[in-house]
Amino acid sequence: MDLSLTPAQEMLKGAVRQFVDQEYPKETLLEISAGMNPSMHDSWQKLADTGWLGIVIPEEFGGEGGSLTDAGVLFEELGRGPVPGPHLSSGVLSALIVLEIGSSQQKSEWLPRLANGTDLLIPAITESDYGWYEDDVTANLTSSGEGWMLNGKKAYVFNGSSATHFLCTVKSPESNHVGLVRVAAESPGVNIRSLEGFAWDMAEVTFSDVDVTQSDVLGGDLNSGWGALERAIIKTIPVLSSYQTGGCQAVYEISVGYSRTRIQFGTPIGRFQRVQDHIINLVNQLDAARWTSNEAIWKLDSGREPFDSVHLAKAVSSEAYLQACDHAHEVHAGVASMTEYGLTLHTTASRTLYTYLGDPRFHRHRLAEALGL
Repeated sequence: MDLSLTPAQEMLKGAVRQFVDQEYPKETLLEISAGMNPSMHDSWQKLADTGWLGIVIPEEFGGEGGSLTDAGVLFEELGRGPVPGPHLSSGVLSALIVLEIGSSQQKSEWLPRLANGTDLLIPAITESDYGWYEDDVTANLTSSGEGWMLNGKKAYVFNGSSATHFLCTVKSPESNHVGLVRVAAESPGVNIRSLEGFAWDMAEVTFSDVDVTQSDVLGGDLNSGWGALERAIIKTIPVLSSYQTGGCQAVYEISVGYSRTRIQFGTPIGRFQRVQDHIINLVNQLDAARWTSNEAIWKLDSGREPFDSVHLAKAVSSEAYLQACDHAHEVHAGVASMTEYGLTLHTTASRTLYTYLGDPRFHRHRLAEALGL
């Protein structure tokens, strides 16, 4: 298993790091966290202009045509910010869903607009019980004249307030099949309510008698939508895990830097055994997240059976990011709780991403299934 980066990937890593340092300094991240929609900030448009939003979209549809390893390199550096916005939800997950099941016309019309950031297509999957199984979908799509009518409520929609369009999981009462439909965020009957306390722009979205045309039914019918969604999620998870790894890396660097400069009893606190213990625990969490994420991406890019490694990566990286932030707070003590210091940006992100695309317990169950246990 060769996990070394190519020269082109090393260049990408350096370019993204420089971009994040320049366009997303701590002050900008705190400004966005205080209430500004990430996709409305000037830095977001500059990110869209780089073309990186289309990292996994083929060149024929206006994207970069990169591998998942390329995407992992990109998102690990974005995670160091942590850079907010619908780069993962729209540019990766929704794009992969459209690539999996979209018709030729849908791909040619939708994907270029996702690649350049003109459209932000946000998956609206989970409902009030926040389940990630097909049976958890209750939003229904019923026939209405020549089109369809959508009713239902989606909870904890990640980047929901940024959406220009939603990619909504729906169930047909007639066939009981679960599929996906695209709905414009400004359609009559769509209500978006922001949810406070999460990182960035989490939302609850209600659909009340929303008209859906046949052209917005992904793939033309609902028969195989859930399978396509799960295949796209499998490819997205290691990219998300890479983002969490980048967060762990940043938290580690912040903590080590603080332990070297904070003087207590006439000596840097990094000389104290208990502080060293927290730093070591932080390193362990960082390494666990990085190697499990990289293995999952390597398997996907090399065509190997990925399921055990993907579920392991999500379980490990979610726990690692959360625990890394906890250990960082132990190193810093009270100063870490000051918003202006910046560590709380990662703390909030680690809690928000902990359950996105399934929490560790969910993925441990899926891991057991993949291993036949």
